[in-house]
Order: sequence, then structure tokens, then C-alpha cells
Amino acid sequence: MSLHGWARPEEETQIGITRAQNEFDSSGASSSVVSSEQRRTPEAESTFSLLSADDILSSIPAHPSPIYSQGNVSRPSFHGTTACTTPALRNSWTEIVKEKESLEINVTPLQPVSSCRTTFDVRLDRGHYQLKVVHKNDDHEQLPPFKRFMVIIAPFFTFMSIVAYLNYFFWRVKATVDAQHFAHRIFHLAWFFIAAEAIIALPGTFHNFWLILAIRHRRRPQLRLVGELAPTVDVFITTCGEDADIVMDTTVAACAVDYPPDRFRVVVLDDHKVDTLRVEVEKLMRVFPNLYYHRRVKPPPPAPHHFKAGNLIGGTDMVTKLEGGAGEYIAALDADMIPEPDWLRAIVAHAVNDDKVALVCPPQLFYNVPPNDPLVQSLDAFVHVLEPAKDAAGVAWCTGSGYIIRRSALESIGGWPLGSLAEDVCTSSMLLGAGWKTVYCHEGLQYGLVPDTWDGHLKQRTRWTLGTIQTACKLRFFLFGSLLRKMTFFQRLSGFVFSVDALFKIFFPIAIATIPVVLAINQKLVAYRDEKQLRWLIRWCLVMFLAQRLNEWIMYLPSGYRLSRHEGRAIIWMAPYHALTVVRAVLPKWAGGASMGFKPSGSLNGGLSERSASERAPLLQRLKFIIIDSHGWFHVCFILFTAGSVAYATSRAWTDTDRSTFKILESLLTHAFWPPVMWLIILSALCQPIKYAINPPTMPDREAMLDRDPATGIAHPKREFRVQKWTQTHHTHEFMYVLMSGYTIFLFVGTFIHWKTVNNKTEFWFSLN
Repeated sequence: MSLHGWARPEEETQIGITRAQNEFDSSGASSSVVSSEQRRTPEAESTFSLLSADDILSSIPAHPSPIYSQGNVSRPSFHGTTACTTPALRNSWTEIVKEKESLEINVTPLQPVSSCRTTFDVRLDRGHYQLKVVHKNDDHEQLPPFKRFMVIIAPFFTFMSIVAYLNYFFWRVKATVDAQHFAHRIFHLAWFFIAAEAIIALPGTFHNFWLILAIRHRRRPQLRLVGELAPTVDVFITTCGEDADIVMDTTVAACAVDYPPDRFRVVVLDDHKVDTLRVEVEKLMRVFPNLYYHRRVKPPPPAPHHFKAGNLIGGTDMVTKLEGGAGEYIAALDADMIPEPDWLRAIVAHAVNDDKVALVCPPQLFYNVPPNDPLVQSLDAFVHVLEPAKDAAGVAWCTGSGYIIRRSALESIGGWPLGSLAEDVCTSSMLLGAGWKTVYCHEGLQYGLVPDTWDGHLKQRTRWTLGTIQTACKLRFFLFGSLLRKMTFFQRLSGFVFSVDALFKIFFPIAIATIPVVLAINQKLVAYRDEKQLRWLIRWCLVMFLAQRLNEWIMYLPSGYRLSRHEGRAIIWMAPYHALTVVRAVLPKWAGGASMGFKPSGSLNGGLSERSASERAPLLQRLKFIIIDSHGWFHVCFILFTAGSVAYATSRAWTDTDRSTFKILESLLTHAFWPPVMWLIILSALCQPIKYAINPPTMPDREAMLDRDPATGIAHPKREFRVQKWTQTHHTHEFMYVLMSGYTIFLFVGTFIHWKTVNNKTEFWFSLN
């Protein structure tokens, strides 16, 4: 037999008989051997497939107060709430073959080679489970001692960054008010520029403020469940049109995880009714008898299907009808997320360690992120920076795949919530509101695929934004309501901050568009009363700028500083798409509104194939698709408008003044070149869609990124593709920030240099005033 019970079909019959005979002998039960022909009959299956509860319990160590529950669950816990009806389970392979023949699929009738000996009807007390502490920190591989120390002191630098920004903002407002009193007029455009700066900085400031309040030194040990005594788990693999080979790699890896095979089941939930996938799953059932296939029956449109939540509801109801009833826990994997062998033992360990833990979730990691991550598809900043901080504050969110949820906890909130595309975040938030705990397991336990096309990436990220806003509306922005009655202050604050962040994406394009508009009107972006106040504004601007960069470097140490710069750029160029998605979702259809349907990440593949060297669409077709079809024209128009506004404002510095050196420099500084030259940052970011269309990354085929065991067919990502790669081209982006830093420092030094001209002779001196 190969690893974790995987065997060739022709070997499985004798292996199953031998394994069953040995286990029956050890427990004192009958040692009769049932032939493969006998085991194909329903009668033989019913007598052979299950060990008696007494046999199971006799092998369990004594416990002061063991709790056992035998028999099926009373009734489906989601009775009356299933989004779509579940078809009756087919008990005979004849029905499967007949249905295949009716669909004209040429297949060989399959027969199960061994019965699934489930012990799902046996419930154990958590005192019977044996846990092993592998390491005192579950993120020890991600955070060596130096980085861990810097993360501990990071709140201090975050606090200094907020203070520096608020101080700068105060001086900007004060200088504008003083200038109005001195000039006896209102500087309307200066206030617009202040508002634009505030809107751009507000989400980041909210996040930093929340981190200061909620941050604590995170202490989460790396645990493993050891031994053969384990709780029962139903593993759902949710699919919706992904390629069958992708789904099967996930399915095989899930079936072969290191976990007692009689204590977990794997159910492929096919929401797209792919017959080729069904055939492949049924073939695999010959090797893994704890594998099942399920497709729900959807009502005809316009009845809602509830997307992934509806699929999960169908599976949750389906397992209650299986022998032994439903499992104590439900684990879910996206179709493209390949779990590591110790995935279940790692997350289950945290769940059984505390009866109040309802959900345990590991990070979503990927193995096909291109070098330099041009579209910022990696979630490293979230899973390595924000989510550990949220976990330390007791507000870990479900990230959508690889998680495990206690079924009783799910039932306590009424089942999988509907009405949000982000059912994962909504579920974890409602669990917190009901008084349950959620846990973030900071280990690399699953690796999946990011969308490999431009269109797929846009659909995925805009769906996440819309789902976050839908969840916020459902939970009233985490401020009040019966669904939040047991939430702590920090949990409410976290939900509110992330909701506001998603909502502000509507106003972000307006804020960045304000800058070129003000430049084109040729009004001062920065108002001040006198030269001394101008000098202090520049000084505080540098303090704010350096404090923010230092805080970024320290805060993003777990994921890498380079990623922080990419994150900031992506927020800018993605802003128009987020805003358009949210606005269209709330508008009526007659006004251009459109609802956004669910599309899973693994099936988000466009027609450009831009990352395939052999199948890549021509340059003109890529440019047309990104600029015209995908609304990239906004970026082009903004770039041209901003460049023209900067050129116009710069030229006016020489034509609208008395041409003295000071007046020219003052005009340039207070118009187009106020540090840190925000329009330059925005232009650089908005060029990304064009740069991607011209020079998309080239990635190898998926199979080339996998290590596949030739004996078992089990595939896991190669080590070199599990980490982010950076090349020399990345330094061109960083050069711009170095240039901006140098420019701001140059101005800062210049504020201490004074001069005056007497009799055509200029004198310079240094002063701290």
C-alpha cells in the first residue's frame, strides 16, 4: 500500500480484506473473511462495513467522564433552510451506469472494491484526543527571532506614524485657515486637495488605529492531533466549472491526508454539473471508499441559487443522510486548493483544544503567482500581517478555504448565511456575534491557484469587495443588531474598519481625480500665511513621510516590504473597478445597474491566455481587451489628463509670476511639486494595466509546478513555486520611491537655508527658524 491508504484498484480488494481481518481479530470479533463478490451485495456491505460500537469503545482508554453518542443524528439540522433541494442518494451503481448511458458517456461500469467502514456514529469526548505541541509558535517558519521582535515593537512605530500624519494634517488645516484670514478670501481648491489627501489616507489610518488598539503579542502554538482517536469530519470540495484535472488533484490530496480514514469523508460538491468530473470521481471511489460525489438540484431562474453558500448548504444536508450521520465538523476546500498531508491534523487540533472554538482557518497560499506579482494576486499581506493581528485580538476571519467549522456552532447561527458573496467572512462574523471563538492557524497547509488572466483577477477582487459590503450591510456595519449581541469591542471595531475600507473604495477614484482638476484650474494646492509657515509645513511633511515609510517596513516584515509598495499601487489602479462594481450593484437596471454573479477563482480564465508563451493573444488584442473591454480607458484618460495638468501648471510658474527665483520655486512647490508628489505615485500605479498588456508575465504549465508521485498520482506544489519570486525589474518601482524620498529630504534641508539679495548680491545662511 502507498502513502495514506492510496492503492492501485487491483490491489485494494486483498488489502481491504486483510486490514479488516486484522482489526477484527485484534478486537476479539469474528475473523471471517468476506470475498469481494460477497462484499458487492448490499447485504454483505451492511454486515461488513461497520465495526460495532462496543468494539470501537473497548479500545478507547478510560476517561473520568467519557461522552459517547451512537446512532444517526436525529434529523438534518438544516431542515427547511436548504437553498436548493438535494436529490435522493443513489444506493446502486446500476443507477449511475444507467444515467451515464442516457448521457451517451462511454464508460466502463464501476463496482466498489471495498466498503467504507465508517465510525461516524461514535462520538468521543475531547479528553480522549491526544495533542502534540510541535512548536510554541505556529508561525516560527514565517517569523525568525529578529522579525518576531520587530513585530512585537511594531505598534510603537504605528503609533508614531499616526501621530505624524495627524500633526501634518493639523498644520495643513491651520495654514489654510491662517492664509484665508490673511488674504480675506477662501481657498476652495486648497480645501479640496486637503480632502483628497484625507480620503486617500483615511483607510490606512483606520487600519493603523485599529492595530494599535487591538494588537497583542500573538501566542498560538503549533499543534497536531496524534493517534487514531479523532473527531469525525465531512470534507467538502466546492466546485463550479473548474477544470476536472484541477479538481481531481485537490480531491486525491484530500482523500490521502494523514487522518483516520474511518473518521472523515470527502464530498465533491459539483455545482456546475460537469459529467466528466463525476466520472473521474466515481473512478476514484474504487480506491477511496470514503469519497462521495454530490450535485444539488437548482430551481429554474429567476429563483436564487445562493452561489457557494447554496452549494455548501446542499452538501451539509446531504451528509446527514449518509450512514453514520453527519460529522462533528465540516471542513471546506476550494476546488484548486491542494491540502498538505497534515492539514486536518493541524486544524482539528486547535478545534478540539477548546470547546468554544467554532472555526479554525489557515492562510490561503498559492503556487502560480508570477515573479514580481504584477497584479498583486498574492494574499501575503493579509495572511501574514493583518490576519495574525486580528487573531491576536480574537477576531480571526474565515479566508474561504481550508477551514474547519464545528457543526453545532454552524447550527447555532442558523446554518450558512445567505445574501452575501463573501459567505466565509459573514459566517465567521456571525459566529463571533453568537459568542463563539475563531482561530487563525498560521501555517502553510494549502496551496491553490490565482486567476491566470487579467479578466479573472478583476472579477475575483471586485467580487470580494462587493461581498464585504454586502456582509457589512447585513450586519449593520458591525455597530448594532441581534446578530452581534456577543461581539466584543475589538471584534466590532475590526468589522467596522474593514467595512469602511471597502466602502471608501467608491470615493477613492473621486479623490485621486481631484488632484489633476486642481492643477488644471491653476490654483494653489497648498495655502499658507507666510514663508515661515511654508517652511514648517515642508518639515512636518518629511516627518510624516519618513514615519509612514518606516512603519510600512516594520509592519510588512512578515510578508516583505516590497509587497507593501505593490499593495499600495494596486489599491490605486484597482479603485475604478471597485467603485464601478459597487455603484452598478446598487443602481437599478434601467440606470445601468447589474448584479454580480459568483464565479470561483479556479474557473476565472479569460480568452487572452496572456501568461502562456505559446498561446498568448497578440499585443493589439491584449490592448483592446484591457483598455476598451475592461474599462482601462479610464486609466489612459486619467494619465493623459494628469500629465497635461502638470505640464500646464509648471508652465504657468514662469508666465504668471514676476520671474524672480523665489516666486518661480514657490509656484512650482505649491502647485505640481508639493512633496511627496502624489500625482507621480498615482500615475505610476495607473500605468500598470497598460504595462501588463504590453509585457505580461510568462508562467509554466500547471503540471510543471507540481511534484507528482508516479506511484499514487498525488501532486503537491514544488517548493520553489510556494514562495514569491522577485527579479531585477522590481527595483525600477522602488527607484521612484527612493527619488521621492530624496526630493522630500532635499526640500527639508532647504527649509533651514535662508537668503537675501542686497545690491544685486545674494547672501545665504543656515538657521533653525
